[in-house]
Order: sequence, then structure tokens, then C-alpha cells
Amino acid sequence: MAERLYAPTLAPPVELAGATDTVADRAGGLVERYGGRRYDSLGEILDDDGVDIVVVLTPHDTHETIARTSLRAGKHVFCEKPLALTHEGARSLVSLADERGVRLGAAPSTFLGEAQQTARKLIREGRLGRLRLGYAEVNWGRIESWHQAPEPFYEAGPLFDVGVYPLTVLASMLGPARRARGYGTILMPERETLDGRRFEVRTPDFGVSLIEFDDVLVRLTTNFYVGHHNRQKGIELHGDDASLHTSWYTFNQPVEVAPFDGGYEPVAFVAEPYPGVELARGLNEMAGAILAGRPHRASGEQAAHVVEIICAVGESWSNGGEWVPVASTFPPVAPPYA
Repeated sequence: MAERLYAPTLAPPVELAGATDTVADRAGGLVERYGGRRYDSLGEILDDDGVDIVVVLTPHDTHETIARTSLRAGKHVFCEKPLALTHEGARSLVSLADERGVRLGAAPSTFLGEAQQTARKLIREGRLGRLRLGYAEVNWGRIESWHQAPEPFYEAGPLFDVGVYPLTVLASMLGPARRARGYGTILMPERETLDGRRFEVRTPDFGVSLIEFDDVLVRLTTNFYVGHHNRQKGIELHGDDASLHTSWYTFNQPVEVAPFDGGYEPVAFVAEPYPGVELARGLNEMAGAILAGRPHRASGEQAAHVVEIICAVGESWSNGGEWVPVASTFPPVAPPYA
């Protein structure tokens, strides 16, 4: 991920100081191409006074530990999604960052994309009328068909791995959720890696969630079964006057609006969109915010709230689908575009 998706989109004021990896050659290849040095360990990074921000791009179940160690060392942290696998863990990281006087940022920051911010502006301006309903579809394919080590993805499950994208986009647009419920199951329990190893799926690889954001009810579908070729994708938001459709991921995906009982038509972006996905946008923005002394947008509080939503859905899976309250909140995110 670091070499393919983050390093190519680093932008000033961010400079790559270096990297470490459990596989030394991966870190070596990254710094050979993008600069910096190969560190032998996280401890060596934390001892380097020239490192201001630690970026955590490790497997899901290691995020909390690495972020906590880095915050305790007085480093700012930007963490890949999810921030933690429990709400208690995520909240404790937010509290620790406050105690140490450092910043905690977290992916996904795709809500900062031009398509997503265009949608948010239309909602803010009342173009859809009163919002009441939303749909979000995440059909993320079979991880073992392309990833050498798919097991950690299946251990976390699609809701934690990719459901966080639309949930974060929706939370940034609609504000904090207040309750959630869901159903999860395992569609395909037996899987096989690219090198022929068989493994068993133990976490639901399919889920349907209902989330209430104030007066807006959202249905979210997530799975590690249906491929990217499917036609059910993106986010739809439906209001009394009109409906909107766009991507929860791609920054240059068309934003389309349809009046009630009318056809969809594209609208102009708020700014020239990035062609694809700029995954380091949240990191770049946080670094600029630190220098400017203002709040950063991809905040730990927002990420922790999304973790609580996911945990509430998981609790609902185990209690027969009952509603589970979501108690946390987060500061409103200032839009980057007027």
C-alpha cells in the first residue's frame, strides 16, 4: 500500500523521512524510489527527532498498538483504517493524543475528494430538499484473488475494511449517527490463496446495516464476494425534492442529481477533481493544518465515531438484529471548498 497508493500522492509540506517494514526489502524498495532512509524498527523511527508524523500502514489488528506507541513517544500519527477494532480502543487513542498534545488523524480521507465534497455542497445548499434515505453499496470482490496475504482482511471483515469508506463519507455529510442495526453472515467459508493455501472465513463476509444519521436512514451493504463488475455501487441520497448519486471512493466520479421522478444529470464539480483516488490527501491536509495551527479534517474523533458505528452493527449481528445506540460524536468537519 505504501508504495502503490500513499507515496505517489505525498505532497508538500509532507516529505518522506523513511520507512520500516517486517519485510526489510519492502521498506528498502520504497525509500530507494521515494527518498528517505530504511529504519530497522519502529523504535528507531520514534527516536529520530526529524520525524514529525508516523504513518501507520500495517494490518488492521496492529493499528491501535502502533498508534498508541507512537503517540506516547510524542509523535503525530496518521493511521490507516480502521483506527482500531474496538470503540474503546479508538477513543483511548483520541484521549492519548489530547493528553500528549499531538495530532491524531485517520483514514479514510476520501470524503475530502472533489466528487464527495460536491455532493456535500449540494446537500448543504438544500438542493435535494429534506433528506430521508440513503443507500451505500460496497461489493469489494474476493481479496484472495489479488492479495498475497488475504487472511487479515477476512479476520477484520468487509465492514471494518471497506465499509469505513461510505460510513466516513456519510458521517462527514450528515453528522454523527445515533443508532445502528444489522445482519451478517458468511457466504463463502472456504477460500484459497494465490499460492494454493486453503483458509476458513470466520468473520461475516457479507453484511447489511441500517444506520440512523439524525433523520436520515441509510442502508449499507458490504461483502467480500461480489466483484467490482457489479452494477450496484456508490452512494445514493434521496430527499423530498431530488436524489443524488456518486462514489464513496473515486474523486472524479460524476456527481449526478435527479429531480423526483426525473432522470439523473451530472453537475459541475466544486473544483477540478483528482483523477482517481489520492489516499494521502488526509495526511497532506493534516500536515498543513499542524503548520497553520488549525484543526485537521480527517480527525481521530470522526474515525473513532465510525468505529463505534461498526461495533454497534457487529453487536446487532449477535443480538438478533436489535437496534444498538451510538453515543459518541465528533466536531463538524469544515468543508475544504466553499
